[in-house]
Amino acid sequence: MFDWLIVGAGFAGSVLAERLASQRGEKVLVIDRRPHIGGNAFDRYNEHGLLVHQYGPHIFHTNSQRIFDHLSQFTAWRAYEHRVLASVDGMLVPIPINLDTVNRLYGLDLTSEELPAWFAARAEPVEVVKTSEDVVVSVVGRELYEKFFQGYTRKQWGLDPSQLDKSITARVPIRTNRDDRYFTDSHQFMPRDGYTRMFERMLDHPGISVMTNTEYRAIRDFVPHRRVIFTGPIDEYFEYRHGKLPYRSLQFQHETLDTEQALPTGTVNYPQSEDYTRVSEYKHMTGQVHPKTAITYEYPSAEGDPYYPILRPENAVLYKKYEALAQATPDVWFVGRLATYRYYNMDQVTGQALATFERIEAQLPRREDMRPAGDIDRSRLEASAA
Repeated sequence: MFDWLIVGAGFAGSVLAERLASQRGEKVLVIDRRPHIGGNAFDRYNEHGLLVHQYGPHIFHTNSQRIFDHLSQFTAWRAYEHRVLASVDGMLVPIPINLDTVNRLYGLDLTSEELPAWFAARAEPVEVVKTSEDVVVSVVGRELYEKFFQGYTRKQWGLDPSQLDKSITARVPIRTNRDDRYFTDSHQFMPRDGYTRMFERMLDHPGISVMTNTEYRAIRDFVPHRRVIFTGPIDEYFEYRHGKLPYRSLQFQHETLDTEQALPTGTVNYPQSEDYTRVSEYKHMTGQVHPKTAITYEYPSAEGDPYYPILRPENAVLYKKYEALAQATPDVWFVGRLATYRYYNMDQVTGQALATFERIEAQLPRREDMRPAGDIDRSRLEASAA
């Protein structure tokens, strides 16, 4: 008998598995439909020995000392501050928009003190900021909005920014200084040995069993377990009772080049041209020394694995119906981006998982009689995973 069946071996599932096993002494089975642990943060060495991120670049950053300290139990770190350039009007300029971005694009020599007034002269008044378009035009005006945001957002989401919630573009700040870091968090690091190795250490506990290539519905009825932590799509758990929640997906094109460096920064965005949204080079992030380099092109897609919840009012209403079902479902905990239909960074998912563990501690007394896991029909498990 397992105390917990955890569906999904990404940040949410792995953080909770480790806490439940190490702090409560409980037996945990972690399953994932993919052939690996780590979720979208999974990284691997390719055939040339280059460390690549299978699902596009994942840059760890947080302002939370607690979250950083927690993950530091499972990895050493490499300091890394991510920088992104955007290909706009035939130039590569910093994104988020900053002082250098404006000066290079327009051939100006503004100072940090002068730039706010320059923005204000171009900003369009918006009575109530509701959409992603409203966010940008109300701060920097329509021209910069069209150059940097409109085309990129249309590619990324398959929708115009005027059709998306304001939180989408609000994530990208506008700066009046020359700070060209993509993030400004107090902790900006990459796992020194890669994300996968960090997850391996997190799940390396005698109370944790892991099965990949395994579907929840294939084993839920014959693997004895008391409770479930579900980190997959919440609408899938309820068999799409109210209809499917919309998600945006991505397709990745990985390439190895016979050069030591291909890009001037870790990522270059393409808001005006190309079918792909961005190209990333991993050696900037990993610090790996190698005569070749690996890059990844990202193509947004309407089909494929769910990556990004599409934040629109009607989708929020639909999610609330599933949230009500979740709250009425005993002994199942819904955690993570897909299970709560929110866009979370890696540190935010980690924080949500730690907060969930605290609620479990408060609500569920620890069992005095900790019996070992019962016998399971291994042949049926292996058949279901095949």
